[in-house]
Amino acid sequence: MAMTRHQQIDRLLSIMARLRDPQDGCEWDKDQTFATIAPYTIEEAYEVAEAIAHDDLGALREELGDLLLQVVFHARMAEEAGHFAFPDVAAAISDKLEARHPHIFGDDASGDAQTERWESLKAKERAAKGATSAIDGVALSLPALMRAEKLQKRAARVGFDWPDPSSAADKVLEEMDELAEASSAEKLEEAGDLLFAAVNLVRLNGIAPEDALRAANAKFERRFKAMESFAKSEGEDFAALSLDEQEAYWQVVKRSER
Repeated sequence: MAMTRHQQIDRLLSIMARLRDPQDGCEWDKDQTFATIAPYTIEEAYEVAEAIAHDDLGALREELGDLLLQVVFHARMAEEAGHFAFPDVAAAISDKLEARHPHIFGDDASGDAQTERWESLKAKERAAKGATSAIDGVALSLPALMRAEKLQKRAARVGFDWPDPSSAADKVLEEMDELAEASSAEKLEEAGDLLFAAVNLVRLNGIAPEDALRAANAKFERRFKAMESFAKSEGEDFAALSLDEQEAYWQVVKRSER
């Protein structure tokens, strides 16, 4: 007889407890801490995103399991230290979801302005945790591009934003000039300002910068490998070609995609 979903969760929690058992557990699992496991947690989240990007549902099921393991691992370590356990994690997110959806679980029958209500509730939660700034609480561990977008969105909610994409585009051009004129000591800061301005421009065009750069990375990778393949098919060593010759292959690849 197949296990119920509750039994499967209990099975996973039991496996994790066994792996962490001080006497009979796995040496590697016993040696881990929140800090040592954190990089794996981030990596598994990216692998979930990778499976989604490839529309691979089999891989998605597997990667979601790997990500769930990270939650169970952290919860087990917290339980051992007497802080909280997996049921507390589940209860906390359940409480949060119900509180953030009063039109579903509460007395507010209206679904209007749902985004505004959601942001207002999140702001109250941040204030309860001691936040004093509109941009408090944006995780430092986020990829820099994603964090820049989140910081800008938070600032925009209190009115600090460009009025339109053209204004943001002007700022990008200004930052390009400043980078070109910067001394060696200033280049790092000016390069950061340029990237931050570019995030603003992309965001104001209604595009998630992380998604845009991921797509650009994929396109470059596809085209570069195609150039190498074209060169090899003609008996050429791509790395030995001049830049003009390599550019010619780049144009061939672009035309082939059209």
